[in-house]
Amino acid sequence: MRRSLPLLCAATMALSAFAVSVPGHAAVPANSPSAASTNAAAKSVANELVVGYVSGAAATDRARARDKVAARLAQRVVTASGARAEVELVRLPAGADQARAMRELKADPSVAYAEPNWVYTHAATATDPYYTNGSLWGMYGPNTTPANAYGSNAAAAWAAGQTGSSSVYVGIIDEGIQYTHPDLAGQVGNPLETANGVDDDGNGYVDDVYGWDFAGNDSSVYDGGTRGSSDDHGTHVSGTIGAKANNGAGVVGVNWNVRLISGKFLGRNGGTLANAVLAVDYFTGLKARGVNIVATNNSWGGGGFSQALMDAIERANRANILFIAAAGNGGSDQVGDNNDVTAHYPSTYTNSNVIAVAAITSTGTRASWSNYGATSVDIGAPGAAIWSSTAYNIYESYSGTSMATPHVTGAAALYASTHPGATAAAIKNALLSSAVPTASMSGITTTGGRLDAFAAMSK
Repeated sequence: MRRSLPLLCAATMALSAFAVSVPGHAAVPANSPSAASTNAAAKSVANELVVGYVSGAAATDRARARDKVAARLAQRVVTASGARAEVELVRLPAGADQARAMRELKADPSVAYAEPNWVYTHAATATDPYYTNGSLWGMYGPNTTPANAYGSNAAAAWAAGQTGSSSVYVGIIDEGIQYTHPDLAGQVGNPLETANGVDDDGNGYVDDVYGWDFAGNDSSVYDGGTRGSSDDHGTHVSGTIGAKANNGAGVVGVNWNVRLISGKFLGRNGGTLANAVLAVDYFTGLKARGVNIVATNNSWGGGGFSQALMDAIERANRANILFIAAAGNGGSDQVGDNNDVTAHYPSTYTNSNVIAVAAITSTGTRASWSNYGATSVDIGAPGAAIWSSTAYNIYESYSGTSMATPHVTGAAALYASTHPGATAAAIKNALLSSAVPTASMSGITTTGGRLDAFAAMSK
């Protein structure tokens, strides 16, 4: 196995010219070979477990199970409602044998599963300068100006008047977003919430005007901090999806008009399984409250198989929300891994709303570090030397499947803008069935091709 640390985005900062590795379908049983091979290298939070209970388990049942391993309740991750069962984050005593605690919990009749609290890490015709100077190759197509045959062909859709809609929302499950960035100001926000100290939308999160920070458990989705260490990645993927057009600055997104909401769960030390589940369910909850969320962008990865996360993705599926995920950037040697052989989560979950994305270069080759899989990775998209917005009002070039993923998410939002009410299945079919056959993707992805945002619009 080549992967020693799960990573997604090999972020190349253009000014300093060095590469920094940052991250990037039903269930694979936890004892399967692929799950085991992933788990061996995965990281989790010491002394913490995510415990899912059987439907109908009472509070006394849950307390009894925790007492068996001397664990205390740290957080309710999923609250029981109807057929939906309770999921808890529990904390073991310092120095406890985590594997033994999981075995003892699983033996309790009220417990459906117990798993580590896995750690995830993040794996980037307009008049905007980076578009007109030839830098934004991922937006071009074979017949656009500028042109690149291996771009997403979003520019051809713009020429046809298809530039997105402010009634379409995308969830950014990642780091936070600099919502004041010149190319994102006015593009980020929860339409049901105002900053007034009241939970206007009744979702349990007060003043989630721009989204929610699940790592910090507050409404501050942009925390700034030391340059290059906080919220750059989330801001970068957001720009690829929906940076404003024709404002005379920076870059442009696949959509000129779209709305983004932050589900921040990644911080400087990555993010946890418990917070990832909360973030996925946050967007499912907003969809139930009437926000037209069509997809979440998931440019992150790591950990092993998680029933809790797969269940959360399935709840999103039932709400017609696509879960678009980075295929991963291979191991520390930066040679792409075969996800059919070694599972990469969350991109290899087989929920029908998952789209797993590999990265191609501007010459149409598979990026050498991009993961692939004939049955587990769906499509290729531009992911090498991608310019986009980053924190502190600037622009940087990043590379990774993290950067390929938002091209596909942006295309999903673009399709939804011209096909109101389209189901997640219909949007996924449009994106995959219109993929352009590409030699570098043949036999190593389910489509054998790369994204064509314009072609998808006619499906």
